[in-house]
Parts: sequence; C-alpha cells; structure tokens
Amino acid sequence: MKLPGHDAIARQADEHLVTHRVRLPKRVVERPVRQVGKRLALALLVLMATVLIVYADREGYSDSSDGSVDFLDAAYYATVTLSTTGYGDITPVSDAARLTNILVITPLRVLFLIILVGTTLEVLAERTREEWRLNRWRSTLRDHTVVVGFGTKGRSALQTVCATGLQKQRVVVVDPSAKVVDAATADGYAGVIGDATRSEVLKRAEVQRARQIIVATQRDDTAVLVTLTARQLNRGAKIVAAVREEENAPLLRQSGADAVITSASAAGRLLGLSVLSPAAGMVLEDLIQQGSGLDIVERPVIRAEVGRGPRETDDLVVSVVRGHRVLGYDDPSVGTLQLTDRLITIVRATPGTQVTPHARPLPTD
Repeated sequence: MKLPGHDAIARQADEHLVTHRVRLPKRVVERPVRQVGKRLALALLVLMATVLIVYADREGYSDSSDGSVDFLDAAYYATVTLSTTGYGDITPVSDAARLTNILVITPLRVLFLIILVGTTLEVLAERTREEWRLNRWRSTLRDHTVVVGFGTKGRSALQTVCATGLQKQRVVVVDPSAKVVDAATADGYAGVIGDATRSEVLKRAEVQRARQIIVATQRDDTAVLVTLTARQLNRGAKIVAAVREEENAPLLRQSGADAVITSASAAGRLLGLSVLSPAAGMVLEDLIQQGSGLDIVERPVIRAEVGRGPRETDDLVVSVVRGHRVLGYDDPSVGTLQLTDRLITIVRATPGTQVTPHARPLPTD
C-alpha cells in the first residue's frame, strides 16, 4: 500500500481545522444567543421604564437649552443617566424629581449596569470555570479509552464498550471535524479536535496514559499513521484498529496494533452467512451487539471451576484463553480449567453482565 506523506494528511486536516483543542461534555444550559437576547431585552425594558418615569415627571426637570423637557429629552436623559455619562444639561430641579432619582432612577441605573457588566463578567467566569474543569480533567484522567474517529465504526465500538460498564467520563474522542466532536460531547464524551497523526493532538487526549486505544478512521493510511504515533507515545496500551482492505491488516499489526478488524471483509462474511442461514446471521449479529439478547464475553475462571472441564461450567464456554493461546472448548489440550485461564462464554445479556475491564484482545496461534 502506498502511503501519502504525513504533511499531505496534515494539510488535509488543516482545511477543516485551524487549531486543535479539547472539549469537555457541556452542562445543560441555555444557548448563549438566547441568554444575551434575554439580557438585552431586560436592559431595554429598564431603559424604557426610566424614560417613562422621567417623562411622567417632566415638570420637575429643567433643560439648559430651552427649559422644557419633552419625550425625546426624557429618552436622552435616561440614556445618559443609566450609562453614567451624565452631561448635566438636563437636571431634576423639583424635590419630587430629585426624590424619584434617589429612590427609582439610581436603582435602575445600578440594575442596568449589572445587566451589561454582568454579562461580561459571566463570560469571563465561564472561561475560568472551563479552564479549571479542563485542568482537573487532565489531572484525573488515567487508564481511559481513546477513540480516534467518531464515525459509524467509532460510534458503534463505543456503544459496545460502554454497554459492558465503561463510563463515558473515561472516554476521549479525537476527530478532525468540529461538528463530529460536538456530537461526541453531546453524547457525554470528552473530545479533542485535531489530526490524530500528530503527537501533540494525541497528547491532548492524554493517550500516553490511556489503557486502550480504538483507531476507527475513514482511511487505512491514516489508521497506520495514527497507530504508529499512538504506539510511540504509549508502549503498553491495547490498540485495536479497523481497516477497510484486508491486505492492509498486516501493515497495521507491524505498526503496533494488537488487534486489527477488517470492516469490509467482516461485513461480507456476515452477508454470506446470512445468505446461507438467515437465522445464523441473526444470532451472530446478536452476539456482536453488546447489551441485548446474547452476549459473548471474556471472564476469568473462578475457584469453583478449577479442575472442571469447559463443558462442566454453568456458562456456555466457546473458547479457553490460556497464556497466549486461544483454545477451543473441545481442544484435547485444554484438559481441566486452571485458575489462570480465561473463558470466552456466551451469556444472556442482563444489566449486570459486564466484560472484565482488564480483558486483553484475543491472540491468535
């Protein structure tokens, strides 16, 4: 496979993104435009109330230009008063007007300033809170899952993993599209906007401290570069990658992927099985859809099962993982179960059914 240069891929990502940044799941709040609109409407309401108060008591005010105060003069006075400009050309001269200024106009002036200045302060406070959240998030993020690409493959992979008990707070999505990352944060995941072939982008996702990395990019060459970069930053993480073409799978394994899934051939095999036996196809699709119907899970052998055969357990055992080998349930070399073995079983999905978080990818002989 001929890989395009790293710079070419970087330029392609830059067409959609100027800078990369981290986005945390947002709290449920009103849209900023709606918040500003409400504040603006309230400020205008305060201004109009002040105009009407001054106009109603216009006999108690004096205009230095002509002595009388009309509606335009009242609006002018209210505007310069609430904004604390106060040119002094229109002033309250009667006791009633001055008392109204003390008890009504001054509180309205303070309210007007709170509305306008408060909006700016709230924006600054929100930025401070967001920065604090981001720093706290980074300091506590350990042994998490990084998903590169939040398309159909990445989304489905996350749904399967989260159905087994993984918390959304332990997931970071990396994608070059801001809209895609917004969709991820809307679902409750943290997101990083940027090209995952760049080490600084993966570092923002704290990939160096991740436990597992799912590479679900749209292009095979991008998957290879992402896997190479991720493996360079984290030697111990479990990396699972997806490719479209089966011929590119060995290259991904050489790049550091622990397991490689060929999406095109896997879908083709499922189609072929469904043609031969629609019922078998339905069962297989049910098995790979975690959290409903039948689930295929990996679990450790419990002490009560030690010394028994695979068929003597309560669960339906498909394979036994012993060391670095995956043995069929009917393999004569299995003998009896050992405490260090792990079992691949088929169970009925229940709310308590979970895959052990430390389960490693299945090796091949």
